[in-house]
Amino acid sequence: MSEPMEVDEDEVQRQRRKYEERRRQLEEEERRAKYEGLLSDEDVDDDTFITARQKKKELAKRRLLLNNVLRNKQDVVEEVDDLVEEKKRRIEREKEEEEKRKTLLEKHNERLQKEQDEEIDEVEKKKREESQLLENVSKSGALVTVGEMARGVKYEEQIKTAWKPPLHIRRQSEEDTEAFRKQKGIKVEGEQVPAAIGTFAEMKIPPCILNAMRQKGIIQPTVIQMQGIPVALTGRDMIGIASTGSGKTLTFVLPLVMFCAEQELRMRFEKGEGPYGLIIVPSRELAKQIFDVVKWLFEALENDDDRISCRAGLAIGGETFKDQARNFRYGVHICVATPGRLSDLLNHKVFNLQVCRYLCLDEADRMLDMGFEEELKGIFSYFKGQRQTLLFSATMPKKIQNFAKSALVKSVVVNVGRAGAASLNVTQEIEYCRTEDKLTKILSCLQKTPPKVLIFAEKKVDVDNIYEYLLLKGVAAASLHGGKDQKDRHLGVEKFREGRKDVLVATDVASKGLDFENIQHVINYDMPEDIENYVHRIGRTGRSGKRGLATTFINRKADLSILADLKHLLLEAGQKLPVFLKEIAVDQEEHDDNYDDEGEDKGCSYCSGLGHRITNCPKLESVRTKAANTLLRPDMSAQEGL
Repeated sequence: MSEPMEVDEDEVQRQRRKYEERRRQLEEEERRAKYEGLLSDEDVDDDTFITARQKKKELAKRRLLLNNVLRNKQDVVEEVDDLVEEKKRRIEREKEEEEKRKTLLEKHNERLQKEQDEEIDEVEKKKREESQLLENVSKSGALVTVGEMARGVKYEEQIKTAWKPPLHIRRQSEEDTEAFRKQKGIKVEGEQVPAAIGTFAEMKIPPCILNAMRQKGIIQPTVIQMQGIPVALTGRDMIGIASTGSGKTLTFVLPLVMFCAEQELRMRFEKGEGPYGLIIVPSRELAKQIFDVVKWLFEALENDDDRISCRAGLAIGGETFKDQARNFRYGVHICVATPGRLSDLLNHKVFNLQVCRYLCLDEADRMLDMGFEEELKGIFSYFKGQRQTLLFSATMPKKIQNFAKSALVKSVVVNVGRAGAASLNVTQEIEYCRTEDKLTKILSCLQKTPPKVLIFAEKKVDVDNIYEYLLLKGVAAASLHGGKDQKDRHLGVEKFREGRKDVLVATDVASKGLDFENIQHVINYDMPEDIENYVHRIGRTGRSGKRGLATTFINRKADLSILADLKHLLLEAGQKLPVFLKEIAVDQEEHDDNYDDEGEDKGCSYCSGLGHRITNCPKLESVRTKAANTLLRPDMSAQEGL
């Protein structure tokens, strides 16, 4: 990088005055020539006869004078250019002489300063590039309906509700509120965030529901419930981030059930009305699980008060369209659905969303990753008014938060632990295992803990192979993947849930949101495509404060960037780091001390992986590749959650 040249100001001013003086002279000659008609092709007096020879001579004279004027102007410009070039050469010579006079120490210090400046410039360039990339992947406005965008509708105020916290909570000082959040490890973002509440009774949950929860051993709210339920009850839009098994389902289901009971007491739903609340999830199994929770709470309300008769509807693929349509035509208060079947029901006008005022997207990041964005846009176009929107996931990276914040109204972000962090209740063991040894290794791993055990594999064919191998070895196992019909999927999940099967072998369709009680051990037959799915997989154990074990098989076929993410995830959770993982991941470490400033996001802001940045995120690259393939072959795409 060359240093700026030092120029003699007096000399420059002198040359400039000389040039301006010569320029004025030339302009004066031009004006005089024009006045005398030297630059004009028209005759001054039309009545004067001029012979062709005289006219030709006059034109030649005019051209000669014009050329002289232009040549004089060019001479002045060239003269000034020559002076400038001479000045540059003189400055360069002075600079070279000055360099010769510098000591080695001075040269060394200058070189270090130059390298440091270039390094800072490169870091700033990377940060700007990351910021632009994140903005590009977060620009989608899927949470805003087409009609609202067309009309320029932008809601400014939250939905009003009748719920208020107890008086002593409302009178609580801001310092006490923040102290309670700090004690529980709750981080919030937003304006005028409702205070966290430590008991269900103080949240004004109906006694009949409290009794039903008490019978299932649910006595105290979890940390995400302490803050999330009051936020939802006040009508605020929310983004909820908490580790798997932390009680996110009750956080969004309880307020919705209370709102539905309130609506039913005020004015009963008639046939064909509803739903009041809509819960959208990525997989059929998760939808069925949440649907069962909603039905359980509705039954508790109905058994306590005859005036309350709330109904729930389930919209998932694999079930007959006619039976589901019949259920919705009777009217439902809450609909739990996967995007594909929900779109079909809305398109066939089985029901509408005219009175829907509560929307929850569970595992929102998973739905976008699975390519449901277009389905979601189509679904949201059926809303006719403002709704309260809640998004929940264990791994809610910046891409989803930015995607949502632009469409939410005075949203609150409730974060219990880093987005994408692994549960601290899970002991993570990483074992190096050759591909041909994995099946026999599974048998030895099954001896580590008593049932229940979940085994995850990326490919359906691997799930089938593991399932058949375990059956041959006399292990009571079930299997689950998107290639099985709905009846077999449901039967396998229920047998495992009820304890009639000790082991469930599944693809990642079972890793998101599904809640099986007392999972002792999770075995990862292989590493998933991204670190988010790894977090969701091992989150099936160590739930509700209990301890759990996760064993993962890796070898050199695993993607090195994912192994780098795994290494940093283990370090963050205080887990033992195997020597071979250090050796594998060391070349992929891309953390730079320049990114460790306070307030700077660590790792990838797209997938929350700690071993790389968004500029070389393997998941983002995979999503872009899939999107390109979908554009080329739109009829070839299919999703498990439909």
